[in-house]
Amino acid sequence: MHRMFNHPNILQLVGTCMIEKGPKWEAWLLLPFVKRGTLWNEVEALRDKHRFLAEERILYILHGICLGLKAIHDQGYAHRDLKPTNVLLEDDDRPLLMDLGSMNHARIEVSGSRQAMSVQDWAAQRCTISYRAPELFNVESNCVIDERTDIWSLGCVLYSMMFGEGPYDMIFQKGDSVALAVQNSITIPENDRYSQGLESLLSSMMVVNHLDRPHISTILSQLESLYPTVDGQATTRI
Repeated sequence: MHRMFNHPNILQLVGTCMIEKGPKWEAWLLLPFVKRGTLWNEVEALRDKHRFLAEERILYILHGICLGLKAIHDQGYAHRDLKPTNVLLEDDDRPLLMDLGSMNHARIEVSGSRQAMSVQDWAAQRCTISYRAPELFNVESNCVIDERTDIWSLGCVLYSMMFGEGPYDMIFQKGDSVALAVQNSITIPENDRYSQGLESLLSSMMVVNHLDRPHISTILSQLESLYPTVDGQATTRI
């Protein structure tokens, strides 16, 4: 599916290789070499030092992620498993979206309880629970799921950059119900690190009803008003 995108910021796989696994061989994808590791590696390393990403860095990285998502959405697809471990960072902080294995058509029309359960089961297998949008936990019998599942996940990624973990990571680790937790409005921890504008941007993504969530183009406009110097950045790859 990677090759169907004709966009300068879409990751092109180098190829595949065969890896011996005991008596069997497995095919592995070869990705371009990236030294820095994932966004989660960066967030976790800072958290261990009781530090957090500066707002300017967050805005720059977030803008790049949004450009990558827009490239996917513009082609009629959704990532469906956006999370910090699926974002690589290059040396200059440019994000590189990866792991498109859960990507599918952005618009999913659900007609009937059987199809609803099928979509729900698929999401349970392919969409990481603590970054999964509310509408994928309890899929309604007659509804439309669209690319704004990614906007919810994007909000969770932004939250993790701001506070060192996703908003539902601890709930999952404690064994409590993430499905119930995501049905309530998010609470942003009190802090003096980040602007009201950034917190408002986060709140706009974390809206339970997906029909009230903005599309990626609106997020980009809001983001560029917060940090105009990112306008024109077009080097984020998927």
